[in-house]
Parts: sequence; C-alpha cells; structure tokens
Amino acid sequence: MKHLPNIRGPQDLKKLSPEALCAVAAEIRETIIASISETGGHLASSLGAADLITALHYVYNSPADKIVFDTGHQAYAHKLLTGRLEGFKTVRRKNGLSGFLKRHESVHDAFGAGHASTALSAAAGMAASRDLSGSLHKIVAVVSDGCMTGGMAWEALQNIGQSGTDLLAVLNDNQMFISRRVGRLGRILTRLLTNGTVQNAERKAEVFLNRFQFWGKSILKVAKRTRVLLFPGMIFEEMGFTYFGPVDGHDIPELIEVLGYVKNMKGPVLLHVVTKKGKGYEPAEEEPTEFHGAPVFNIETGETKKAAATAPSFTKVFGQAMVRLAEKNPKICAITAAMPEGTGLDKFRDTFPGRYYDVGIAEEHALTFAAGLAADGLRPVAAIYSSFIQRAFDQIMHDICLQKLPVVVALDRAGLVGEDGPTHHGVFDLSLFRMLPDIVVMAPADENELQHMLSSAFSYNMPVVIRYPRGRGFGVEMDAEFKNYPLGKGRWLSKGGDINILAVGNRVHPALEAARLLKARGINAGVADMRFIKPLDLELLTEACGFGGRLVTVEDNSLAGGFGSAVLEAVNAAGLQARILRLGIPDNYVEQGKPDELYAELGLDANGIAAAVTSWLSRLGAGKE
Repeated sequence: MKHLPNIRGPQDLKKLSPEALCAVAAEIRETIIASISETGGHLASSLGAADLITALHYVYNSPADKIVFDTGHQAYAHKLLTGRLEGFKTVRRKNGLSGFLKRHESVHDAFGAGHASTALSAAAGMAASRDLSGSLHKIVAVVSDGCMTGGMAWEALQNIGQSGTDLLAVLNDNQMFISRRVGRLGRILTRLLTNGTVQNAERKAEVFLNRFQFWGKSILKVAKRTRVLLFPGMIFEEMGFTYFGPVDGHDIPELIEVLGYVKNMKGPVLLHVVTKKGKGYEPAEEEPTEFHGAPVFNIETGETKKAAATAPSFTKVFGQAMVRLAEKNPKICAITAAMPEGTGLDKFRDTFPGRYYDVGIAEEHALTFAAGLAADGLRPVAAIYSSFIQRAFDQIMHDICLQKLPVVVALDRAGLVGEDGPTHHGVFDLSLFRMLPDIVVMAPADENELQHMLSSAFSYNMPVVIRYPRGRGFGVEMDAEFKNYPLGKGRWLSKGGDINILAVGNRVHPALEAARLLKARGINAGVADMRFIKPLDLELLTEACGFGGRLVTVEDNSLAGGFGSAVLEAVNAAGLQARILRLGIPDNYVEQGKPDELYAELGLDANGIAAAVTSWLSRLGAGKE
C-alpha cells in the first residue's frame, strides 16, 4: 500500500491531492477485507462508507470538528484514518479494538454507540454546547437510512430543525438496512434515487410554472417558497433542513466539492448520499445481508469459514418452532425490528407473509404494536435482541403488563454475545423484567427447552419473556412434539447432600459439568434447572434449602437484581434458612471477546463454578462466612 501506512491521522490525509484519495479509499477497502476475513466483523457497511468517510476527514478537521456515527457499523474507515491501522487486526478480539466507536479508544471517536438512531440526538447536544460556549467548530452526524427508521432520529430531526443550529446530517443511504429496506421512508428514498425521473420532472415543472404569473410573481417562486411537494428532500426541508442530494457516495471529488460548499452554511443541512453496501468486494455487493456482520471468510471465494455444525443455533430452533406453531394456530403472528435473519424470523416471513411485520429499527413501536395486536385477539411474538429490548422497557411495563396482554417477547442474544462487546451483551434483561408484575420470565437450558418454552408461552395467556443465547445449542436430542411446562416449575437434575446449584438458561449445562468436577473432589453437589426466573419454583427452592441450606445460584445476567437476587428475596420472604453464593455478571460492563473466553474470565464456565464452590465451602468450613 502506498498511502494508508503513512496516514496517522486526518492531518496526514489532507497532505494528499484530491486525486490520490480514491487510491486511499481503495487501500482502506483492501485493509478492511483482509482483516475482517480473519476476525469477522461489520464488513459490507464499512466498505460502502469508505469513500464518504475519506471525503469527510479531508474536508473537516477532526477531532476539533465532531463527526458522530450512528452505531459504528459503517465506521471502520474512520478507525483506519485516525491512527488505528496497526491495531486494526485486533478489531473485536479480546483486549483489541472495538467493533464500534469508543470515546476512550480515540479522541476522534466523538460519541460511542452500538445501538441505532442515536447520532442526531448526540450531535444536537454537541451543537448546543458549542453554541453556548461560542465555539466555531463543526458538527457532523453520519446516519444510515436504517437508523432513520428509529423514532429517536425523528425526535432529533424536529428538535434540530426547530433550534436552527448549524449542523450537517449526512444520510448515508445504502438502499437497505441490515436486511431489506422497509417502511414509508424507504419508499421515499427509493423514489429520490431515480435521479433521471426526479430531475426530469423537476425541470419540466420549472419550465411549466415559470410561464405563469400570479399577482406579478412567478408561480415557480411561489411554489418553491410554499414548499410544494415537487422537489426531492421536501420531507426534510419541511422539518427545517436545507436538503442537498442525492449525491454519489463513491465519487470522492464530487463529495469533497459538496461538503466544502455545505460546511459553512448556516442552519441545519441534510446531505443525502447514496452508497452501495459492500462496495468494492463482489461477494459483499451481491450478498450484503450475509456480509453485514460477516464471519471469517475466504477472500478469493467469499465463502464463509463456518465451524462444523454440531447442534442447531438457538435462533434457528426458535424460527423453526415459530413456523410449526403458527401452522396450527392462525392467530400467531411475528414482529421484528429490522432483523428478520438475525432473529430467525425470515422463514416465518416467507411462510406467513400476511402475519409477519417488520417495523424497522423501532423497538418501542414494535412492542406497543404487539400490544395492539394482542388487544384485538391475536397472539403476537416480538423477537428482539436482548440489548435492544432495553429501549422498550416502558412499552412492556405500561402497554403490555399493566393491561395483562398476552404478548410473547423472544429475547435473542441474551447473556454474553462475544465480539460485539458491551453494547450488545444481553446481561440486564432478567433484572429489568423480573421486577414487573403480571409477567412470566423464562430461560431455556438448551435448544430443546426453547421450543417447549415457546409453545408453553401461548398457554399462559399473559405477558411472557423468553431469553436465550446467541450461537449453537448443546446438541441435545430434540423432541418431535411440543410440551407445555407447568407455570413456574423447575426440575431437579440431581440432588446434593453438600451443596445444590440452582442454574438458569445456558449456565445449566456448565453447572452439571461443575457438579461432576466437584464430585471428583469429594463434594456432593446437586443441580436444578430452574427454567423460570419469574415466578420462581418455591417448592423446589424450599426443598433445596432443606439439603443443608447451602445454595449456589448461577446466571449469565447482572448480579444486581438478577436471578440470584430473586432467590435471596424469596428465601427471605418465606423465612427459609440458607447460605447462598451468587455467581453471575459483576457490577461492571463486560468487554469483547469470544464467549468461552469471557465466561472463563468471569468464572461462569464449569471450571470457574467448581472453583468458586470449592473456595466458598472451604471458607464456610473455616467459619469465615
């Protein structure tokens, strides 16, 4: 590579001629492809945004000027242009660079985020702070078209338009979200992209209207002044923005010219830039969804290097169970927030298109929409990633639980998700939802229990949360027929005379292995698969306290307010006598790494559980606890 190794920051980029920037962007793509082929990561979006980000850093002066990115999926080029080339091969690896933006990773990361639709709000706050201080630096928010479906983005747009502050919003329109584009905004943007049609219509309208006078004034001027809907971007102009576009997001000289022009404009500006997801790598251009969050792949062929499947993923089992259940019950419908493939609902979508709803990146709307479906007699299932459901807590509390509506919330990616790190770990859902009245919270030990829990959820006729992890199951035998679990009942897998481990979710199998390790050390440990976090199985808990009163709770949720806390509260309320050791996520954010690495580091794998139990029993025996 000729240029990129010499770029330690945006100031080095500015030493190059505009003509050399195309070569820089090509080297950026080459670096991203080479690295992500080995580590996995967000490939297609970052390839598509490479030219745009190169132009932005050429025109603006980061870190004095603030460039805010939505989610960070598109920002690998930003990392490479801001001094992180040498460490780029560590992206998403333990102790390496984050796959997203982090304020403590670089002064050029103006705002960190892993969830969508935050950039405009953050940029608005930065602009307000700048205005109060009398500073003159620029604020840019780079927002993908997918992020514009989030309600928070529109709240920010109306606020920015009302304030009239100087701010550039760059709409990076790659003509799809993570999956296919949905919603009315998507249709509007698609119309705007038919440049020839739009420009032809505009020219003809101008020629026609200019021939007429109204009270001595050109009708064309009146039409423009009154915002007649003849021109692209009118929706944004009505919100107080000056609209430019659509602009070719891969024509760097044109981008530099346009950015240079709008840089010093007063008031809010929206620049509509059209890019191609996966640009520069043919397999990613042809399959942008597959290469959004790409696994390790072969550069020459584009084939992903997937490990031999030993068990179906939890996501796949959920998707298959949804189809089977919906075949029997015509009232079952499914909702996703722009993640049909990620949540496993793509098969449901293709099988029952009339009962499938993709609402875009709008989790709050998704849950109240589900409440509306349930209020009219349907049985909706909203499949959302655990870390994204945090946005819809109020909707679950106020619109679903308070009204006792039978909505099933399927939380994919619960627990530690691995390389995406703290923005995506789903380690707070048990704490969030077990506090709510009139709700069932379940966690399957394995993929077989997941299908039965989904079936059971429809029999309870009340709000239900089922949380399950990312990745492959445990390879257990799958029952051919669905079972319905009794509400709030767990099961003993073994009963121990020295200690009993109460485990939930994907920590049940490691707890069983820990019991085997403890047996080899002369410790008789029992294991219970609790299945339900709410309501707890008080009968099983009472029995467990009777076996010597030494209990260990194991979960992949935050210890603050999680399953272990629920057990402590239940023991106290029932007046039971027990010594309890709680194992789970400590009171800090867990960084990125492979899930097995993280579970081992946190002491939540079989060896860690056995070691913690051995140490605790030793302290109890010595009278130190």
